Amino acid sequence: MDMNGNNSTNDNKINPNNSIDNAQSELMLEKLSAAQRVLIGIGGEWRIEGKLSDEKNHEVKEAYDALYQLVKDKDYFIVTTVTDGAIYDTEFRRDRMVAPCGNIHWRQCSKACTKDIWEEGEIPDDICPHCGQPLTGNTIQAETYIEEGYLPMWKKYQLWLSTTLNRDLAVLELGEGFRTPTVIRWPFEKTVFFNQKAWLFRIHAEFHQTTQEIKERSTPIPENSVTFIRRTQTDQ
Repeated sequence: MDMNGNNSTNDNKINPNNSIDNAQSELMLEKLSAAQRVLIGIGGEWRIEGKLSDEKNHEVKEAYDALYQLVKDKDYFIVTTVTDGAIYDTEFRRDRMVAPCGNIHWRQCSKACTKDIWEEGEIPDDICPHCGQPLTGNTIQAETYIEEGYLPMWKKYQLWLSTTLNRDLAVLELGEGFRTPTVIRWPFEKTVFFNQKAWLFRIHAEFHQTTQEIKERSTPIPENSVTFIRRTQTDQ
C-alpha cells in the first residue's frame, strides 16, 4: 500500500522487457564502439511526408540525429530504400549514402525521353524541356525509373563494402521490411554470413527475424527502429 492507500505492488515489479531492451541497446553500443566499419540500412519505418523539419516529423528527425551521434566518428555507409529525401537534410556525409530506390525531390521525365535528372525547382513548371511531358519524382514509382541518379554512389558503396571483409563490421538494419528485400535485407544477411567478424542488428516492429545461418551473429529486436534509436540517446 502507498501513502494514499493504493496498492503499489505492481509499481515495484521489474518489467523484464525493459531489461531485455537495455541489454540489446548496450550490446549495440558495444559492437559499434569496437567496429572498424559500420553498415546502415534505413527502411520504411523512417518514411515521412513533407519536410524533415516539419513538427509532425520530429520523432524521425530525432532518430536521425541520434543515429548520427552514434556513428559520426566511424567509417560508415548508409543504404536507404526510403524515397522521401529526408536523409539529405541530415548531418550525414553525402558521399557516404546511397538511395537506390530514388528521391522524390529529384525530377525526371515521366516518359523517360532522356536520362537527365534535375533538382526540384530547377526546371520551370516541372515540364520536361526535351519532350514537353510532365516531370515526376526520380523513384521506383515512376513509370520508367531512370537509375542513373543513384548509380555513381552505388558503385562507391560496392567499393566500400569490399573493404569490410574480415574486418569488425557492425550492421544496423533499421525498419526494413519486404517491399524491396533485394536492396538491404537479403544483401545484409549475405554480408554478415560471409564476414565472420560482422554482427547484424535487425530492428523492426514486425519483421525483425533473422535467418538460421547468421543466428549466432545477429540480434533481432522487435521494436520500431525509430523509437529504439531515439532511446539510445537517453540511455547513454
